[in-house]
Amino acid sequence: MGSRFLLLFLGLVFVFSCKTPENVVYFQDSSNLEKISSTNSFTPVFKVDDIVSIFVSAADMDAAIPFNIKQGTSINDGLAGGTSSGNSTEPTYLIDEEGNIDFPVLGSIKIAGLTRVQVKNLIKEKLKIYINDPIVNVRLKNFKITVMGEVVRPGSYNVPNERVTIIEALGLAGDMTIKGKRDNVMVIRENDGENTYHRLDLTSKNIFESPVYYLAQNDVLYVEPNVSRIKESKSRENTIGVVISIISVVLSVVTLILR
Repeated sequence: MGSRFLLLFLGLVFVFSCKTPENVVYFQDSSNLEKISSTNSFTPVFKVDDIVSIFVSAADMDAAIPFNIKQGTSINDGLAGGTSSGNSTEPTYLIDEEGNIDFPVLGSIKIAGLTRVQVKNLIKEKLKIYINDPIVNVRLKNFKITVMGEVVRPGSYNVPNERVTIIEALGLAGDMTIKGKRDNVMVIRENDGENTYHRLDLTSKNIFESPVYYLAQNDVLYVEPNVSRIKESKSRENTIGVVISIISVVLSVVTLILR
């Protein structure tokens, strides 16, 4: 009887150990040298509370100076200190609740909902009455994503190139832990004050066709813990509860003895 029980136990261990890789391997349904033509694409648009840098240049840089004045400075300050693209003196603008920025000389410009290229062309067109052949450089300064849950390094990450995929985001966070649920990863995206929730299966190659494969600024990527991690957490909580109960009893006994 004992030997039969042992064989049954070893058989169950073997079965479950064989299934373990299925829970941790990405893109399981992809075949060797398979080519997938993805039509998925993403271009970020500016949103309320985004921070945008806009630098204007031209052959005649003196003509461009009034359009590169940082908020809180004067034209004379700009003439004295100068500005250059890509450094700390680059003018930045906060998109207000109406989706506008307050741009020097041009005044209020609505850019929320527009892409970087659209904003560049819009401002360039407005500048043509002041500057010959203006060059406009536009960048989103606060493209940030947050990775939470069962990853090695959870936290918020700044993305300098305004483009990041789910796979790259997991790479920034050190990948999922072995306790991460790869077939039920969630992306939380905010649009116009409303959150939308997308659940993804990273064990399938279909992830490349997901509308949230490319993350947008302020997206949250959450990796759900698997059953093993949940049981482990509950077990730890129960252990802590037992230890606290024992300590309380011991303290009560000691108190009674000392009286």
